Amino acid sequence: MNGDKLLLDTNIVLSLLGGDTTLSDFLFEKELHISFITEMELLSYKHITVKEQKAIKQFIKELFIIDINDAIKTKAITLRKTSNIKLSDAIIAASSLWLNIPLVSADKQLSKVKGVKIIYYQNG
Repeated sequence: MNGDKLLLDTNIVLSLLGGDTTLSDFLFEKELHISFITEMELLSYKHITVKEQKAIKQFIKELFIIDINDAIKTKAITLRKTSNIKLSDAIIAASSLWLNIPLVSADKQLSKVKGVKIIYYQNG
């Protein structure tokens, strides 16, 4: 596992976009990835402004976006059945496993997922 590559959960991207400098410093010079699910969650918020949408799109241009594939689908199905987590979380966790890199998240529900290396972040 390479410590310079990380998969970011949606809540982490939101913290970064919100100006969390501690998180920004931690992630500095790392190769950052997000799942296509995170991209969709960020851009599909009902009350997003044009300015916010532009900022999100600009930010995610700097990241590697991981699309769904058969291996991620299969693993997500297994994770959903065995961990009882939301489908979106299962896909993100499965993407972490497929990439073999840690998932940075503030979501404690992901502790139910066996085999995923999770770096928990809690600001404040």
